[in-house]
Amino acid sequence: MQKLMNTAQLEKFCEVLLKTYPSPKCELKWTNTWELIVAIILSAQSTDKNVNAQTPALFAAANTPQAMLKMGYEKVHSYLTSINYHNNKTKSIMNLAQIIVEKFDGKMPKDYDTLITLPGIGNKTASVFLNVAYHAPKIGVDTHVFRLCHRLGIAFAKTPDELQKKLEQIIPEKYKPDFALALVLLGRYICTARKLNCAECPIYNVCISEEKK
Repeated sequence: MQKLMNTAQLEKFCEVLLKTYPSPKCELKWTNTWELIVAIILSAQSTDKNVNAQTPALFAAANTPQAMLKMGYEKVHSYLTSINYHNNKTKSIMNLAQIIVEKFDGKMPKDYDTLITLPGIGNKTASVFLNVAYHAPKIGVDTHVFRLCHRLGIAFAKTPDELQKKLEQIIPEKYKPDFALALVLLGRYICTARKLNCAECPIYNVCISEEKK
């Protein structure tokens, strides 16, 4: 069974990770907070690459909740048919747009407690949104973060939400705003699901994974 990093090992891991990926950026394409929340909702059980292939045309046609409501469900949906679960995601986006226009004057809320009450927005989506848009110290757990935390011995949990709670307790405060985005980049390009590219890994010397080569 994979061992868990101790406090000193975790501190060093975070230090090296964030030196490797200073000021990491979300790879979803967006220019305003409405575009960002739509892209995050669409990225669930999909890839950033696939979402980025579909959203530029949609955002060129409508990049505010008001514009999407005016466009209507069928037209918005027509831009998203190549994305997994596009029917339900389009419904969530349109329902969200309605509430944002009616209750929030067309502006996305900035607080977590309000965000998680909105259609299509759960803990992970709200956390990623606040982290990316406002550099908030929230650690959204996607498939890369979940996989690497277990593979590398950062933290163990049965669910992403449970893992997020643990990470937000153990990750040093100064690393929290960039931790998830940096770990996503490591998991997407180096420590992938199919292959561990240990020879190219920037955190090799601070890695305690039992899969390490």
